[in-house]
Amino acid sequence: MYDVIIIGGACAGLSAGIYTGRRELKTIILSKDVGGQLAITTEVENFPGTLSIKGPELAMKFKEHAEKSGAEIKFAEVTEIQKKGSGYLVKTKDDEFESEVVILAFGLKQRQIGVPGEKELTGKGVAYCATCDGPLFRGKRVAVVGGGNSAFDAVEYLAGLAEKVYMFARRDVYRAEDVLIESVKAKENVEIMDFTEVEEFVGSNKLEKVKLVNNQTQEKSELELDGVFIEIGWESQVGRIKGLSDLVEVSERGFVVVDNEGKTKADGIFAAGDVTDTPFKQAVISAGDGAKAAMSAAVYIARKKGKEIGDVFSDRAKKR
Repeated sequence: MYDVIIIGGACAGLSAGIYTGRRELKTIILSKDVGGQLAITTEVENFPGTLSIKGPELAMKFKEHAEKSGAEIKFAEVTEIQKKGSGYLVKTKDDEFESEVVILAFGLKQRQIGVPGEKELTGKGVAYCATCDGPLFRGKRVAVVGGGNSAFDAVEYLAGLAEKVYMFARRDVYRAEDVLIESVKAKENVEIMDFTEVEEFVGSNKLEKVKLVNNQTQEKSELELDGVFIEIGWESQVGRIKGLSDLVEVSERGFVVVDNEGKTKADGIFAAGDVTDTPFKQAVISAGDGAKAAMSAAVYIARKKGKEIGDVFSDRAKKR
């Protein structure tokens, strides 16, 4: 029996674990891995207090801090959540756990193309976050895969850094705002390649080139590149946990709806980070969301025990 079960071991989940641990709430973090998107981010240059740090290194610092604060971390995939009494029963493939509070922090899953070389070269030239990894490709030749707002945003950003930016779009009609499309088309170092799909990423220790196919003419080609950013959207993971969508409100896009304290519509279930309907998906925002959800959870548990809200923080103020 735990006070808090946190589902997800990236920025939001580990940050939540730090704060629930420091409030002396018995906490377990259940996650398939540590770091989430940080684990495949080559360099992080936009996290406050760190001018530059490797993504996996930052993830390990989060993990170490959470454990030092008292949170237990168990590598497991959550498969189901059920209401049980005044709390919740959380099931994994091998175990069952009970808690007063659940914090959802398992983020989103970035859509992948699913072609040869993609998995092997992720973090070695294949990337999924232009904001995170773009500065590493200053003055180099890069490409963006996609045709929506996120893809055009990435192209516009990279155009200010890279020598040349290609855009591989499956069609000649785009799912982006007209103003953004026109802005990208006006960039002298940008070339949009319509009806173009990636067939393979090629390279040994790093990306060297991509194999392409025109889906109209079936003409094949190759292009030497230093980096490729895949911007074809995100997939919600809410549906993979049985029973969860019956407990919380989920938006049309698959995000968990929360209020400004990280509360969902279910008493005792909070959510933080990319899994929520917050409009920005950045590590620092996820970390802040995790801290907020944890502090809200602490207040919720204290009130269930009959404590006044001031008592939750005043008796441990020195531990902040």
